[in-house]
Amino acid sequence: MALLEVRKLVKAFDGKAVLDGVDLDLEEGQVKVIMGPSGCGKSTLLRCINRLTEPTSGQVIFRGEDVTRPDTDVRALRQRIGFVFQNFALYRHLSALDNIKLGLRKLRAMSEQEATSRAEHELRRMMMQDHGAKYPAQLSGGQKQRVAIARALAMDPAVLFFDEPTSALDPHMSREVVALINQLYLDNVTMLCVTHDVFLARHISDRVLFLDHGCVRAEGDADHLLEDHEDPHIRAFFGRETQGQ
Repeated sequence: MALLEVRKLVKAFDGKAVLDGVDLDLEEGQVKVIMGPSGCGKSTLLRCINRLTEPTSGQVIFRGEDVTRPDTDVRALRQRIGFVFQNFALYRHLSALDNIKLGLRKLRAMSEQEATSRAEHELRRMMMQDHGAKYPAQLSGGQKQRVAIARALAMDPAVLFFDEPTSALDPHMSREVVALINQLYLDNVTMLCVTHDVFLARHISDRVLFLDHGCVRAEGDADHLLEDHEDPHIRAFFGRETQGQ
């Protein structure tokens, strides 16, 4: 059984389907990248899976449990699905260390000492151990992304979601973040990542899904999908993305 199964997922806004019957499977330890044109529903898909956005219909099955049911403990679900947001979503009034500790204290009911120890461990893992006392405004974009990743990992999620992890970064910082995510990949962290970054897709993914007009149009290994897919529309899309790197 897959860790995560998405079946015929639909999300409509004002009667228009942004997701139109999406099917997706994610195994333990697997990394999948979701790519596609802007506005095709990539970020909406991530948000529907962990119930930040309510699906219109369909199922999300997480470890054998249908988590789209009305009686689902959504807060518990989000602890098992870590989410690294495109804009980092750090609390500006909290230090990097306290941003990480907050969920551990409030949701995991850890003691101050336990939460501090865990947060410091994740900062070291992200090579941010010297920046724990700094506030988000004092950090670069790449450093904010590291703190956001550390915060997600501190909750010990079963799977980690990334929404455009390099889009807000300059080329140098984005490559640093790619290296970090690649290390998570080598550490067997299960991940689902939305990106336009072809370099990232090539370096971290087992499989790439091409989402277009709310549907999964193709799925395959990165080289096949990015270079020699038989569908000219898909080849044209990835040709444009590669030129933009």
